[in-house]
Amino acid sequence: MADAKTLTVPKGATGVVVFADGSAVFGRGFGAVGEAVGELCFNTSITGYQEIMTDPSYAGQIINFTFPHIGNVGTNLDDVEADNPYALGCIVRQDVTAPSNFRNVEPFDQWMREHGRIGLAGVDTRALTRLIRVKGAPNIVIAHDPEGQFDLAALAAKAAAWPGLEGMDLAIEVTGKESRLWKDGVWRLGFGYGLNEAGEERPHVVAIDYGAKNNIFRNLVKAGARVTVLPATATFEQVMEQKPDGVFLSNGPGDPAATGAYAVPVIAALLDRNVPIFGICLGHQLLGLAVGAKTIKMHQGHRGANHPVKRLSDGLVEITSMNHGFAVDADTLPDNVKPTHISLFDGSNCGIELTDKNAFSVQYHPEASPGPQDSFYLFKRFVERLKTA
Repeated sequence: MADAKTLTVPKGATGVVVFADGSAVFGRGFGAVGEAVGELCFNTSITGYQEIMTDPSYAGQIINFTFPHIGNVGTNLDDVEADNPYALGCIVRQDVTAPSNFRNVEPFDQWMREHGRIGLAGVDTRALTRLIRVKGAPNIVIAHDPEGQFDLAALAAKAAAWPGLEGMDLAIEVTGKESRLWKDGVWRLGFGYGLNEAGEERPHVVAIDYGAKNNIFRNLVKAGARVTVLPATATFEQVMEQKPDGVFLSNGPGDPAATGAYAVPVIAALLDRNVPIFGICLGHQLLGLAVGAKTIKMHQGHRGANHPVKRLSDGLVEITSMNHGFAVDADTLPDNVKPTHISLFDGSNCGIELTDKNAFSVQYHPEASPGPQDSFYLFKRFVERLKTA
């Protein structure tokens, strides 16, 4: 790394990452022209870059991909988890090549440009990953200028001035704004997304959208539920007006303690009313806060499609998809909450269940997209519980 205060831009560099401490990494920019400030994180997935870029949980973040070949299958209209990409940008090792896949609609470079997202290629992404592991997730500015004109000192100052994700409520920025019936089933090659033709006889799940991935809703439909999606700011009364058989708490970005200012009272009221609850990722953290536990900012977070998680009930290990920078502090769980899963990477909590209520949650993403399908059973488990509640 070079010091932004003393270095000039190397010849041929059209992109740069500048850190708050003034250090910089140069490369070749692609996608949109401009700059963006956020938290740098790394993702170890080898497939699914389009799903990753459109995961609302990445709001406020720039993704450093450890897999070198990102963009080689182009983009399409199906492999998205939200209407737009929420990651601010990405860093990749190899240049984005011409797409080679029968499902391609447009090249990744063009897709990034159309959506206003900045990319940087030609970077030693493994070195950046090691830096994050040692020093934690840093605040950075990523910039792209085809002429290579960068004010490095100004970019460093911008990175230093950004407050970081801790204390930031981003769910309010990415949530859907209106109530809606979810209509899509799980995607199948050659068939697309089947329609949700669920009748009134199916259990009704009200999903609170804190920045949800669409495949979560698809899997709830596949498991046999009728799904209504409400915004993150939905009140207890608005949830109950839907006459839910159960409530789902979605994933999402930002600090759970900040989102919890309005979400936790609603969840606590649902627990008091004995409404069955299932939470994922941010929803897991919010359930933890609602029962009196605390959440903590992780050193580097967990992001990838290959994370081993141990199920404590029987010792089975699930390979999971993860994307989170905060975690439930297991030492703060009350007596009526038992841990159900732990990460085999660092021992952090990955699941809880209430012993006196029909409520459970997991830190990882059982819907995958991208990732393994070891944990699809959780959706069926939740919906089956609603049939007997």
